[in-house]
Amino acid sequence: MAQQDKVNGPHQGQQLLAAGKPLTEADAAMILIHGRGASAQDILGLGQALAGDRLALLAPQAANNTWYPYSFLAPLDNNEPYLSSALLRIADLVDEVEAAGIPAERIFLAGFSQGACLASEFVARHARRYGGLLVFSGGLIGPPGTPRDYPGTLDGTPVFLGCSDSDPHIPEERVHETAETLAALDAHVSEVIYPGMGHTIVQDELNRAQEIINSQWPITNDQ
Repeated sequence: MAQQDKVNGPHQGQQLLAAGKPLTEADAAMILIHGRGASAQDILGLGQALAGDRLALLAPQAANNTWYPYSFLAPLDNNEPYLSSALLRIADLVDEVEAAGIPAERIFLAGFSQGACLASEFVARHARRYGGLLVFSGGLIGPPGTPRDYPGTLDGTPVFLGCSDSDPHIPEERVHETAETLAALDAHVSEVIYPGMGHTIVQDELNRAQEIINSQWPITNDQ
């Protein structure tokens, strides 16, 4: 399925892939955000591993397979207009899910790498109660010293942050900063640093993410 957005930007009008339950039939949804150089099709596999067919799974596609051109640690202006367009793409998709009758507290956001950074930044900038935030090898966007005075509250949103202690792209200190920032926004944060894992996703992360999904949307609710 594809969606055309009203606002013109590099990520507006890009493809939106869906799996799991149809959005019109689902009671909960997961928005999955792919990493740099990957695709919406790639990240849908993660959603299916986490939730099977219990949820509506939605994966937006980035223009040229990249949400923003430079490192997530670069000055924010260096990644414009791509970053603002990417954040708007996610906001519009959340609005679409809510318009289908699924409230924010039943919307999960998940991402890997660049997609995990985008998911983290979106949730921090749009703080309210979500079903959950699943961050695989990522963290909040911006150079060291970026102010983290986000308004609002995540009101108990469960968050999982998993990353390697030797990730070549994600400094461990940024993962800690992200966990502390989200906790200060009243999220329930679980952070795990994996020794020597590298830039990937391991089964323990999937298990912990599934625990969050099951706690908010038990498998017995499958219809």
